Amino acid sequence: MSLSSSFFGSKFGITERDLDRYLAEALGRGADYADLYFEYLATSSITLDESIVKSATQGVSLGVGVRVIAGERTGYAYSDDLSPEKILKAAATAACIADAPAKVETVGLTPARQHDLYPVLRAPIDQPLEERVQFVKRADAAARGADARVIQVQCIYADSLRHVLVATSDGKLSFDRQPMARLNVSVLARQGDGTPQQGYSGGGGRVGLDYFTGASAPEAFAREAVRQAIVQLDASEAPAGESVVVLGPGWPGVLLHEAVGHGLEADFNRKGTSVFSGRVGQKVASELCTVIDDGTIDSRRGSLNVDDEANPTRQNVLIENGILRGYLTDELSARLTGGRSTGSGRRENYQHIPMPRMTNTFMLAGASTPEEIIRSVSKGIYCANFGGGQVDITSGNFVFSASESYLIEDGKLTRPVRGATLIGNGPEAMQYISMVGNDLKLDQGVGICGKDGQSVPVGVGIPTVRIDKMTVGGTARA
Repeated sequence: MSLSSSFFGSKFGITERDLDRYLAEALGRGADYADLYFEYLATSSITLDESIVKSATQGVSLGVGVRVIAGERTGYAYSDDLSPEKILKAAATAACIADAPAKVETVGLTPARQHDLYPVLRAPIDQPLEERVQFVKRADAAARGADARVIQVQCIYADSLRHVLVATSDGKLSFDRQPMARLNVSVLARQGDGTPQQGYSGGGGRVGLDYFTGASAPEAFAREAVRQAIVQLDASEAPAGESVVVLGPGWPGVLLHEAVGHGLEADFNRKGTSVFSGRVGQKVASELCTVIDDGTIDSRRGSLNVDDEANPTRQNVLIENGILRGYLTDELSARLTGGRSTGSGRRENYQHIPMPRMTNTFMLAGASTPEEIIRSVSKGIYCANFGGGQVDITSGNFVFSASESYLIEDGKLTRPVRGATLIGNGPEAMQYISMVGNDLKLDQGVGICGKDGQSVPVGVGIPTVRIDKMTVGGTARA
């Protein structure tokens, strides 16, 4: 694609000469590198509560961010006005912040190599609103009809279409059209005068509306949310103490994302603040563990054709058979450490500076069947779904709440329990993994990752995994 035929070229008349001028202004006070990030984002969302469409919103945001790097100094400024005067002012401001004696010259811009991971011909946001309203209405009806104990249903549908242009002083030029859609269903169920229990399900990705059929239909998400809530009605309080823990496949990979993945992002490691700092080549997990971050999986929520610094996304092996192989690196970290970007530079929008972030992070499948793993446990806990959690990057310590879990007794899943909290240390827990299932599953497409005030879409995944020792917080005696 040429600049003239790109979204920003055809809609706003931006030319290569304009980009060269803006980059030259950004480098005017001396710097090692500069880049421009243009963004046009159209969004819509529909919320249904109490079987009534409570809100239906649409919006557009537009702007450009200018970054200047000089050594370890970074200058950043942005504008929501794409007039040349405003962009030049933002470039000059970023240059003043980074202010350095060294200076590089811009080179000719060349379209960057990138993937074609989500060739959606017609983005969901371009479809009639009524088609999308029907999704939340169908989900609501299915949830209320699934069980008489359902007392409350909330359904949220959201989609977006983001157009991005990135130009860099070292000659990279990239364009991307990024669709996104997601449907969430949340239900409350109550039995008699008991405490209401919640269930949650949803899914999506960089997909068209045809995604929401079959296993990803609104009715399927609704039934799953109801199932989770009904299970909790009969759950007893979780036992507390040290226990064998088995993680189910799919969404429980969020524990891997938080407890391990963030610690492998290069900014924490170059600053020496991660528990994994300086440990490349060392054993940091069981030899059964291979952890991948892959931004190149078709249509996945965390995937990108090209990252927010014009580098193509990659499949990055972070841990291989228990050995730490590397970190997720953005342009700044690569420059400061003498490495190269792993295609992991991401930002929430044009108002934010990029940083190394995960895309789709998961553990590869092993040789054991899920049934073998369960049979191997005489007494323990099985965690099928997770809610929120907290992680300390420096120590690796984490606390996660399980939203759906069961006791394992004599090699069988028995009673559901609620209120289970997993307390542990990321690298330590990885060392205690003794069995890895052959059932790798990625999440349904609902992940949102927060870091330093920025949120980006991500994917997680894991096969069934046995962890031999972990502290479980609960309210009942073990």
